Amino acid sequence: MAEIDITEDSVKAFLNGHFGDGVANVALLGAGDWSRAFAFDHDGRTLVARFGKYREDFEMDRLAVAFERPGLPIPRVLDIGPAFGGAFAISERHAGRFLESIGVDKSEPLASGVLRLLDALREVPVDQNSSARWPGDDSHLSWREWLTTSIEDDGNERVGGWREELATAPEIEALCTHSVREMLALVADVPAKLHVVHRDLLNRNVLMDDECEVTAVYDWGCSVYGDYLYDVAWFTFWAPWMTGLSKLDLGGRVRSHHQRIGVDVTNFYDRLRCYELHIGVEHLAYQTVMNDSAERSKVASRLHDLLSRDS
Repeated sequence: MAEIDITEDSVKAFLNGHFGDGVANVALLGAGDWSRAFAFDHDGRTLVARFGKYREDFEMDRLAVAFERPGLPIPRVLDIGPAFGGAFAISERHAGRFLESIGVDKSEPLASGVLRLLDALREVPVDQNSSARWPGDDSHLSWREWLTTSIEDDGNERVGGWREELATAPEIEALCTHSVREMLALVADVPAKLHVVHRDLLNRNVLMDDECEVTAVYDWGCSVYGDYLYDVAWFTFWAPWMTGLSKLDLGGRVRSHHQRIGVDVTNFYDRLRCYELHIGVEHLAYQTVMNDSAERSKVASRLHDLLSRDS
């Protein structure tokens, strides 16, 4: 939505038109590449209005409420419709701090809170006949098929064309090729069993209270059905960017925790490495399309470290 001038005033005017006046205290909460979020009050309730280009992301948020369970609070989506040349969604507002804003002074309770969140996600029942890509995906991809096809340049609207652009940076292109080769060598051994994978448990999508209990999980537009360790890899890949978890061996903690509670940890570190490489390749593609060379260099450096770790 960067090309559309969405301001607090224009949002208030839109919401007053939608509700028939009575909207107050409109304030920008945050802005990403795909959407912008605004808090507002109406009829005694504090709500959130999000505006983005892709309505399907908001529809997935509405469906994801079915995953809610203890330890996995998901704000209800109250309405979805067209706005500003794209779409809007109005949701409940939950209180808390963004997970990635929690500092090193709370690393231990943060790690425990993340473990509880990961457990709650892993425990959501999933129909094992589902496609890895939900909802309503007719291609019926297995988890392994999704891993391999999702890093192809298929020309889709959001990140299509990244391969051609990446070729203008030969060193990073070579790193990408090496990463894909290493990842594909590990895909055959990942489990086929499906769990709910959020795939974006950072970027202001998880709120926690002062005791590091999760109070809300937002933005399900990237979610898939696959191996629950992918969400663990999300944290371990981005750990150097995160003050609170950067000094902790979260992967090791998850493995020990799973052993204690009887969860299978077969090929744990190979699976984690496979998914870390996948995340890195996806974000090389993403930052290439977004023309963010600085962030792409950081991702490339992280991939280089991962590839060098066991060489």
